[in-house]
Amino acid sequence: MVDLSEAGAVVSPGRSRHSGSSNNGRKTSKKSRTKRGKRGRRRRSKKNRNNKTPPPFLPPEAEEGNIEYKLKLVNPTQYRFEHLATQLKWRLQEGRGEAVYQIGVEDNGLLVGLTEADMKASLKTLRRMAEKVGADITLLREREVDYDLDRNTRKIAEVLVRKVPDDQQFLDLRVAVLGNVDSGKSTLLGVLTQGELDNGRGRARLNLFRHLHEIQTGRTSSISFEILGFNSKGEVVNYSESRTAEEICESSSKMITFIDLAGHHKYLKTTIFGLTSYCPDFAMLVVSANTGIVGTTREHLGLAMALKLPIFIVVSKVDLCSHGTVERTVRQLERILKQPGCNKVPMVVSNPDDAVTAAQQFTQSTCVTPIFTLSSVSGENLELLKVFLNILPPLSNSKEQEELMQQLTEFQVDEIYSVPDVGTVVGGTLYSGVCREGERLVVGPTDEGRFLRLKVGSIQRNRSACRVLRAGQAATLALGNFDRSLLRKGMVMVSPKMNPTICCQFEAAIVLLFHAKTFRRGSQVTVHVGNVRQTAIVERLHGKEELRTGERAVVQFRFIKHPEYLRLGAKLLFREGVTKGIGHVARLLPPSQNHDQNHDQNLQEY
Repeated sequence: MVDLSEAGAVVSPGRSRHSGSSNNGRKTSKKSRTKRGKRGRRRRSKKNRNNKTPPPFLPPEAEEGNIEYKLKLVNPTQYRFEHLATQLKWRLQEGRGEAVYQIGVEDNGLLVGLTEADMKASLKTLRRMAEKVGADITLLREREVDYDLDRNTRKIAEVLVRKVPDDQQFLDLRVAVLGNVDSGKSTLLGVLTQGELDNGRGRARLNLFRHLHEIQTGRTSSISFEILGFNSKGEVVNYSESRTAEEICESSSKMITFIDLAGHHKYLKTTIFGLTSYCPDFAMLVVSANTGIVGTTREHLGLAMALKLPIFIVVSKVDLCSHGTVERTVRQLERILKQPGCNKVPMVVSNPDDAVTAAQQFTQSTCVTPIFTLSSVSGENLELLKVFLNILPPLSNSKEQEELMQQLTEFQVDEIYSVPDVGTVVGGTLYSGVCREGERLVVGPTDEGRFLRLKVGSIQRNRSACRVLRAGQAATLALGNFDRSLLRKGMVMVSPKMNPTICCQFEAAIVLLFHAKTFRRGSQVTVHVGNVRQTAIVERLHGKEELRTGERAVVQFRFIKHPEYLRLGAKLLFREGVTKGIGHVARLLPPSQNHDQNHDQNLQEY
């Protein structure tokens, strides 16, 4: 029998089995601990030295845009003050009534910071500048800047400057609300726009429903619009305190128009029409915390991404489930957003500072996707969403807006009503130009491809009277005694000077997102292009006999009912059952002989 103790193979706790002797083992472990300790100390000291060296930076200040960097604004001379006020006016114009000032920051983006006295004086000067140009300021956040331990702490401030509303020229942003049925979309909008929390049984959403069956089932089946205003000081203006829509418009500098869309799969064509025709700036995807990503959630996310809409996500009903369930839903969302098809950077918003950062990065980078977790019953984190919406900047700048306004008038007809004592009323969006009361336009195309003359009576925006409508704004136009039966959704009202191009056939460069079998000549699909929605037949596939999922091609479509007005380059979305595809209009083919008439002959006096 071998004596294991003599072979030095006795294994004691914490000691290597292969160490030669107990003494050697002790010495080795002590040496290794000493070396590891020295290496760790060296690494930590190096890390600390590295932390001290690089000062924090912002991107260098841009000449254009609504963001201005100012190191300090302490006791400027009268000449300097006038120059600063003119500069502020320019930044407000660039941001369509909003500007963000970073105080304590150099033009190259270096965060220098100011002492408390200098910061107070700078904010006082900025307030005077804002008063001079008819604006208000709101302090968004203050941050400490500390390069080294031996330096005093300095602060930088981020300030929102917003114009006081005048003549209804408020900044209007449209947000499409998406999500599966029963995810809490209408309830969330009811809480935001009415100013009262829900009772847990859907009381907040009752004012949003348009039909009796919606109230009975609790499910949205049509498109409805709700407004949330923010005044020049960043305070919420909604229907609380018995305000009317007209009062909200008058006292708001910024208006968020929510487009409440249907979540149920059988109303998908209505949801797609809302996304393509109402030109939303952003999409808000609502996900229920207790059910997670189910039903039409993925489909709605895919539609918003196909139309290249910036998306932010709201995880609702957090009061119904545990913290672990909420975390699991958020992780599920993060996994989907990071997938190769999405390539998004999820950003969970948990405090006001996150909300400010998210709003600014959201429009600067198409990859960033903010995620909010909130409750419409308890009101948890509801303020964070309001902070985000308040700061959210417009996607287009003033220059792009001016260019659109210089073009000829083009109004998309999305809704048609008959109003007692008013007559025929059409609702929609002004794509380009300027529309005024009393203006004469032509509307079409009819089934025969003609355009009819008409006169705009009065204009209403967000349920309040408006004299002038500018490009990008949504409104309703009264057309007096014009025969409603001659109108349909998908028509356009354009200037008589324009030569509108109509077509029955067109070519589109498409990507087939999904098809159960093969996509070939003779296939019938429902085509959505802007406010146009019509069934079309595939006439031919250029260079291919058939298409499978994921393949690209140039396809020739033919409308089966009547000609439509299309624009070259317009985004296109088509579907039929589970078949789905996206693309853009590449070429308009001349109309058939029975539609091939002169523009002057097409104009019929009504």
